[in-house]
Formats: sequence, structure tokens, C-alpha cells
Amino acid sequence: MTTFASDTSASNSGNDGLARDALTVLQPGFTGTTAPDWLLRRLDEGLASVGLFGRNIASPEQLSALTAQLRAERDDVLVAIDEEGGDVTRLEVRTGSSFPGNHALGAVDDVELTRQVAFELGRRLAACGVNLNWAPSADVNSNPSNPVIGVRSFGADTALVARHTAAYVTGLQAAGVAACTKHFPGHGDTAVDSHHAMPRIDADTSTLAERELSPFRAAIAAGTRAVMSAHILVPALDPDRPATLSRPVLTDLLRGELGYTGLIVTDGMEMQAIAATYGIERGSVLAIAAGADAICVGGGLADDETVRRLRDALVKAVRAGELPEERLADAAQRVRELARWTATEAKAETEPRPDIGLVAARRALRTTDSTDSTEGFGPLTEAPFVAAFTPVANIAVGDETPWGVAVELTRLLPGTETGSFAGQDAAAQALQAAGKRRIVAVVRDEHRHPWMAAALDTLLRSRPDTIVVEMGVPQAPPRGALHIATNGAARVCGRAAAEIIAGE
Repeated sequence: MTTFASDTSASNSGNDGLARDALTVLQPGFTGTTAPDWLLRRLDEGLASVGLFGRNIASPEQLSALTAQLRAERDDVLVAIDEEGGDVTRLEVRTGSSFPGNHALGAVDDVELTRQVAFELGRRLAACGVNLNWAPSADVNSNPSNPVIGVRSFGADTALVARHTAAYVTGLQAAGVAACTKHFPGHGDTAVDSHHAMPRIDADTSTLAERELSPFRAAIAAGTRAVMSAHILVPALDPDRPATLSRPVLTDLLRGELGYTGLIVTDGMEMQAIAATYGIERGSVLAIAAGADAICVGGGLADDETVRRLRDALVKAVRAGELPEERLADAAQRVRELARWTATEAKAETEPRPDIGLVAARRALRTTDSTDSTEGFGPLTEAPFVAAFTPVANIAVGDETPWGVAVELTRLLPGTETGSFAGQDAAAQALQAAGKRRIVAVVRDEHRHPWMAAALDTLLRSRPDTIVVEMGVPQAPPRGALHIATNGAARVCGRAAAEIIAGE
């Protein structure tokens, strides 16, 4: 174990145990592909969890070395990651995911396949030393214009979402990785991204019980070890505070009514729904007081100063009588209990299935052939031009992960070229760039972007033989000579679509 100089700012007036508990409930991130000295020092002082993001991962070998470095300092550390598969990937942030994501799995609607996909993803995480995954999303995508959930949801049908959430939890935890089911009490009916502002759901309690809460009941029944709260205001449950800061939501509903006894983790406290309204220090105190056990912070704030500020805010709140010391101690104990579970949980002995993600992506494809020929669509034999109509990615997905079909089409049809287009001139630019080559138009959530729908209209009027690949939620009517709905933009979704286009 490394020896460090101690930071005594939180314990000058006594009670080192209190400062240790305050550190234990934090789940911070950091920058770099090796652990900085400040993080190792905090692990020695009581920090029990670390959150990983794409910026921390270069390869499986590097990730394994990083987690080994963390465990050399604290052998029971919780190493968490936001690895949903599909559009939201950290393991494969630079290449795109080997797994198709929730919406594709929901489209197939084979719970055993979902379990197998989750197990294989969990097996890869465990092999790299990761033992807590902030997944799955149990949100019912009841609002098709939702700007942040979309293909991260299994679908818009509550029963479907519930059964696949349970299957995902079962598969992931069989691999020895704790599932963190999110975003409680349900983020699917929002029209605002909580990374930017405070969303609001105005459904009544009966609708919430039947729709939003059902997948969480299924996850709890399946034994999910953690649940993540949402930064959303649900007036029917609490008219004053968002779920992350709400005792009626976290303690009365989740603990009391639903009988959940595991770890409650907040969504990222640096998200603007909290940071711009309460501030991360005050928000963290209110979250623990409301019933949360772990404070996730580090998606955008990843330094020792943030950890120190949050630790000191929790200690100060206890000493001021604003946060019961027993509540902080209980939260810290739940973190330690989960750490013990990850250290002792037996992993199922199953052969690796490196192909299971591609199997799922192929099964998730939905094709509509609009050709006039009696023989139907004929696969391309010459290199096409891929016109990607590219929307702004939400923060959860990020813009660093590649998407589309161009890479895979280039592999199958060498000479394939591509361009990315957006805005009112997108179609004209695409037509000019394509020249006489056959066009493959790639869209993502066409129904949410009027400029994209207009560009596709213009493109199809000029070039009706265009192939359309929809890689978001397929809400718009199918069109084009061939329309392929992939139900996600993961790399394997692009490969599955390219195979159809090239007749592979």
C-alpha cells in the first residue's frame, strides 16, 4: 500500500470515522488511464468506489492494469462503469459497441437472448476488473420524442421492458458484476435531458405505478444489487424536490412500498438538473438525507478538489444537525456490503460468446422492401456513397463513439465513400457529394429532427433508389428502395445492416 501525506481538513475537530463514511459514499471519476496519486490517497482514507468513463479506457489490457492498480490500494474497491452496450459504451468508446443495446433486444423480445447478451457483457467487464455497472436502463420509452432515453430503453411497452430488465439484471449479475437499474422512478416520459435542465413528469400515481414502476419491481424481484435515481421532478410523488433529493421517492416509495434493500446510487450530481439548481455540495447532502447511499460524480467533474468539497459538505451537514449521522453511516455500510458481495459472488461458469452481440443485432433488424421489381431488393455490388444525416448526440451517448454503416460497408464493398451532413442544405450537399453513385442514407431518430425528415424527402425525390438505414427509434414511416431499421447505432448494428445491403 502506498503511503501518502494526510489531508486533515475534515477531521481537525475530531471524528475521523465521520470523514471516512463521507468518503465511502462518494463515487468519483478521474482523468487519465492510470490512477492519479490523489485517488489512491483517497482510497486509503476511506473512498470505496471509483467511476470509469471512456476517457479512462484505451484497451482491455490497460483497463485490467488500471483496476489492478486500484485494488493494490484497496482490495474491495467498487469499480463502476456506465456500460449499457449499444449507443452508450465506455469499453469500446472509440470503435462502437459489440452489443446492440436495449432497444434492439426489446425488438427481438427473446428474454434468454437478453440474458445471454448481459452475461457476456458482464463477463468482459469482470475480466477487466469492473464489478459495478450503471445499467440497465429500465425506463419505458413512452415519449417517442424523449431526447435522452430513446434506444437506451427496451421499448414503449411496460411489460416488455419489465421482463427484459429482469433478464438483463440476472445475466449481468451471473457474471459477478452488480447491476444498477436506472433511472428511478423512470425517465421515459420526459421531454428534457436532465444533463441540461430539470425534466418533469406530470403522470398521476396510478399511471406511474402501472407504467414507470413496473420494470423496477421486476428488477428488484430479480435481485438487482443497486438502483440509480433520476434527476426528475414528479409532482405526484413529490411536488418540491426531484427524485434524487426526495425522501418520499427514495425512502417511502423505493425502500418502503417496493421493499428494496440494496444500494441506491444517484445519477451524476454534476448534471445541470442538480448542479444548476441546488449545487453539487447541497445536492449531495440532500440526496443522502433523502435515502441515497452513493453519490455519483465525475462525468464532468473529476478531481481531488471535488471529492474534498463533497466530503467536507457531508461532514459539515452532520455536525450542523442537517444530516443524521446514522443516515450517513447506514449509507456507507450499504456501500461496503455491495463491495463484499462483489468480492464473494460466485460467477457462473459459461463459455465466452464473443458473437452473441452480432447475433442479437442481426435478429433485431427490420427491413421494408419498396422496390417495384418482383424479385425485390438486389444487394449492391458496387461501392455506394453513404450519406450520414447526423444529429447532435446527447451527453449520455457522447460524440466520440463512431456510428453508422460506412466502416462495415467499406469492408464489404471497398471504395465506399461517406460524408456527414446536417441542417437545411443537407440533402443538396449529399447529392452533390454522391455524384452518380448509389446512395445509402443513414438517419438517427428521423421523427425527432424536422431538418432530417426534410432532407430525406428531398433526397428520395431526386434519387428514389436510395437505401435508408434508420439507426434510432424507428417511429417515422419506412421509405426508400430498402428501409432497414437497426434499433440502435452500435457498431454491430451497422455491421448487420451492411451485410443486408451487400448481400453478405
